[in-house]
Amino acid sequence: MNTPSHTEDSPRYSEGEKSKIFNEEFMPHITAMYNFAYKLVLDEDDAKDLVQDTYLKAFRFINSFEKGTNAKAWLFKILKNSFINEFRKKSKQPAKVDYQEVEQTYNSDSVDEDFTVDLRSETVQELIGDEVTNALNSLSVEFRTIIILCDLEGFTYEEMAKILDIPIGTVRSRLHRARFILRQKLLLYAKNMGYDTSKTAEEGAEVEL
Repeated sequence: MNTPSHTEDSPRYSEGEKSKIFNEEFMPHITAMYNFAYKLVLDEDDAKDLVQDTYLKAFRFINSFEKGTNAKAWLFKILKNSFINEFRKKSKQPAKVDYQEVEQTYNSDSVDEDFTVDLRSETVQELIGDEVTNALNSLSVEFRTIIILCDLEGFTYEEMAKILDIPIGTVRSRLHRARFILRQKLLLYAKNMGYDTSKTAEEGAEVEL
C-alpha cells in the first residue's frame, strides 16, 4: 500500500482515469470508512466530516495510489492520519498509552491467543450488543483502533502495520493488550450471560484497566 507522496499536479493519471479510480475503487468503501470514523470520534457529525476530509485528500493525492492495490487499506491510512492530525486534537480522547511498557510486558513472541478476546469469535459474536460496543468505545483510541482494524475490518498484520506506521511486532503486542483489556471489561456481562469467567477473572486480577 502506498501513502500519498505525489502532488495533486502529478500527471500520472488523466482526469478520466482519476474519476474511474475514485468511483470504482474508493467509493465502494465509504460505509466502512464511516463506521471506522465513527468508532474513532464517537460523534456522527464529526465522523461525516472526517470521511469527507479523507475522500477529498484521497482524490487530491490519487496519483500516489497504485491501481489494483488495496484501496481500502490506503483510504484507512489517510483517514487515520487525518484523525490524528486534525480531528483528535479537537476531541476529548483518553491519554495515550505507554506502549513501550506494554510491549515489554506483552512480548509478541509469547502471546497466548486464548488469553484474549477476538471480536470475530463465535462466543463474542453472540454477545455483540450495547455492552460490547460500550466496552470497545471505552478503550483508548490506540487500542480501539487496532481492534477495529483487525477484528471488525479484517486487515492482516502487514496491512495494519502500514496503516498505523508501526512494526508488525508492535501490531501483535498492541492487539493482544487491547483484546485483554476488552476481555476484562466484558467479564461481568459474560458472567451474567452464563459464561464461566472464573479463570479469566483470576488471570486479570493484576491488570489495571
